[in-house]
Amino acid sequence: MEKLMTTIDSHTILYGVFGDPIRHSRSPIMLNRAFQEAGINAVYAAFHVRPEELGYAVRGIRALGYRGINVTIPHKVEVMQYLDEIDEGARIVGAVNTIVNESGKLIGYNTDGIGYVRSLKEETGIDLKGKSVLLLGAGGAARGVAYALAKEGAGRIYIANRTKERALELAETISAYTEAIGLGMDELGHVVDEVQFVLNTTSAGMHPHVEELPLPLELLRSHHLVSDLIYNPRITRFLREAEARGARIHGGLGMFIYQGAFAFEYWTGTPAPVAAMRQVVEQSLAE
Repeated sequence: MEKLMTTIDSHTILYGVFGDPIRHSRSPIMLNRAFQEAGINAVYAAFHVRPEELGYAVRGIRALGYRGINVTIPHKVEVMQYLDEIDEGARIVGAVNTIVNESGKLIGYNTDGIGYVRSLKEETGIDLKGKSVLLLGAGGAARGVAYALAKEGAGRIYIANRTKERALELAETISAYTEAIGLGMDELGHVVDEVQFVLNTTSAGMHPHVEELPLPLELLRSHHLVSDLIYNPRITRFLREAEARGARIHGGLGMFIYQGAFAFEYWTGTPAPVAAMRQVVEQSLAE
């Protein structure tokens, strides 16, 4: 890793990420590189915040004058109760991953969904208007992405989850924005031929469980665009197998980079240096 050239002084603006666990996070590498590239006197650190300490940690943002904080697993939902204001997208999704400190007033945003859609469009060129989508999973990540896909004009979103109730619940929320249907994992056979786009938001296939698949491979079709939110490994087994069946594929690294880019833009008001951010994350994953 190249050394940070930033000189930390009494004018340095402070940022960070709260999570439990947190030591695996690539956010500090990525955002410190972004500040350096943009010539901003700022520094970004990782904070291991246990669930019972979350309220104290958020009060610390105000007390210490941190300008912005990212929030990751398991705090994205719980953190909302400690904030002063929540952006519409984050409110609908029911999760916050970015906090902006406006002179002591803490505002919560969710950049996961918009980050995902920006990466999907840039990396695949897909036009989502009117498309049918199969979304696997109904957790926090699924919520943000489903909302963003609906706002982007997806015509119908099938949401499939092991616990069907959660899929139905999320479909009900999303149906305010587009047609949404909740399914159990056993009902996928009926919809795979109709959908153009299949997206995994579950943790199946994430390091170290790299052999796990989010759905049976015989359900993949060559006309599908298949996407995975997981970025470690870069190309999951699910994507490899989809490509072998003639489908186009899209990995999760872009979502991670763009959710960070949107956070950077909310905090600084300047365009994020995305190419430098991507380069440093790719380098750290290869090491």
